[in-house]
Amino acid sequence: MLYICICTKITFQLRYFLEIAYKGTSYHGWQWQPNAISVQECVNKAISIILRTPIDIVGAGRTDTGVHAAQIFAHFNVEESINVNEVIYKVNSLLPNDIVVLNIFNVVDDAHARFTATSRSYEYRIYLGRNPFKLETTWQLNNKTLNIAKMNEAAEILLPYTNFKCFSRSNTNVKTYNCDITKAIWKQEGKSLVFYITADRFLRNMVRAIVGTSIDIGLGKTSINEFKQIIESENRCNAGTSAPPQGLFLTQVTYPKTIFIHE
Repeated sequence: MLYICICTKITFQLRYFLEIAYKGTSYHGWQWQPNAISVQECVNKAISIILRTPIDIVGAGRTDTGVHAAQIFAHFNVEESINVNEVIYKVNSLLPNDIVVLNIFNVVDDAHARFTATSRSYEYRIYLGRNPFKLETTWQLNNKTLNIAKMNEAAEILLPYTNFKCFSRSNTNVKTYNCDITKAIWKQEGKSLVFYITADRFLRNMVRAIVGTSIDIGLGKTSINEFKQIIESENRCNAGTSAPPQGLFLTQVTYPKTIFIHE
């Protein structure tokens, strides 16, 4: 009897995390789009050219048109180990000046840039006045007097709640509107006013909707009791108008230390 052995080549994949920063002014958000330029598309093209193989990076999340990231991660797979410093240098030489790869990390093979993240932090930056050099990176509120103490009172109210459907973009396809917010605070230095917020996850448009509603509180248009009612209503129509995108920055994404392979 004749036995025929069919040998199948097994391909092993190595997973890497890219740490990326970008100014989002010129891009239609992070996510690849068929008819508009995105950050993901630019990074995909650059790293595919350098590694001489098609690469599909998966991001830690999405940012909207005009939103910035001081830190975001994306993962990709390759069949052979890479020279990290060399790849960083070469990829950055191909990327536009408003996108930069800060670092590349070797991670365990089941690490996922989006689903393994344990927290995300955002900053929303407001300039209380007019400054032509900050037009693309702040929301400029000229001749506005804000009650920052009231805005921080509202920020503290966010912490015990979990359902933030009232701040979510309408018609969003999500399984849950629950988010665990661990930090929410406004800080003012001179004419710069910054909202800091950290949670395990965020809904689309959530931070901008919170900021817009908070400004209504600072202007005396919405009371603290009304703010509570907005959250409990779970209705986006009851919250304030979303703040414009240019003041929003994704500033930090955290992961368990155990996913990183130290070579």
